Amino acid sequence: MKSICVFCGSNVGTHPTYAEIAWLTGNTLAQKGIRLVYGAGNIGLMGVMADAALEAGGQVLGVIPDFLKAKEVCHTGLTELIVTKTMHQRKQVMEENSDGFIILPGGFGTLDEFFEILTWRQLKLHNKPIGLLNVEGYYSHLIAHIENMRKEGFVRGTNLSLVTISDSLADLLEKLQTTANIVGE
Repeated sequence: MKSICVFCGSNVGTHPTYAEIAWLTGNTLAQKGIRLVYGAGNIGLMGVMADAALEAGGQVLGVIPDFLKAKEVCHTGLTELIVTKTMHQRKQVMEENSDGFIILPGGFGTLDEFFEILTWRQLKLHNKPIGLLNVEGYYSHLIAHIENMRKEGFVRGTNLSLVTISDSLADLLEKLQTTANIVGE
């Protein structure tokens, strides 16, 4: 994989581990020569991750709608910046410029991005690997709810394999690479 899109929070959250994993994600992608694609924010986990990637010499593509850029939350030191009109266009551009996806802790926007990209994969609009990083059990309740959706007949069991879940960044990256290789065959 040459580019990975990471969806994460515009806040740092309450647990110090969240910022640590955002920094590690940015740094690790840069060290592996993988371009980071993300929402172009200079705040929260997004800013921490982008700064870590840039400090490590990595390539960082930020994608932001013009109304958010106007609110001065845009990172100004990125390798490349694409400004879109809408949030939907933002997600589309991020998907088009990525070989896979990682979801770190975040709020409503992160969940929106996760579920839209997951739905697109379910509908076969793309076949790129998606990884959910369950840092400090942050997504444990969501994972349980997804399993309940399957149990209650709203999600097919086969669709559970559309997302890879791990509590380790190294493990998740390895699994995403393996999935990408299988998908690419």
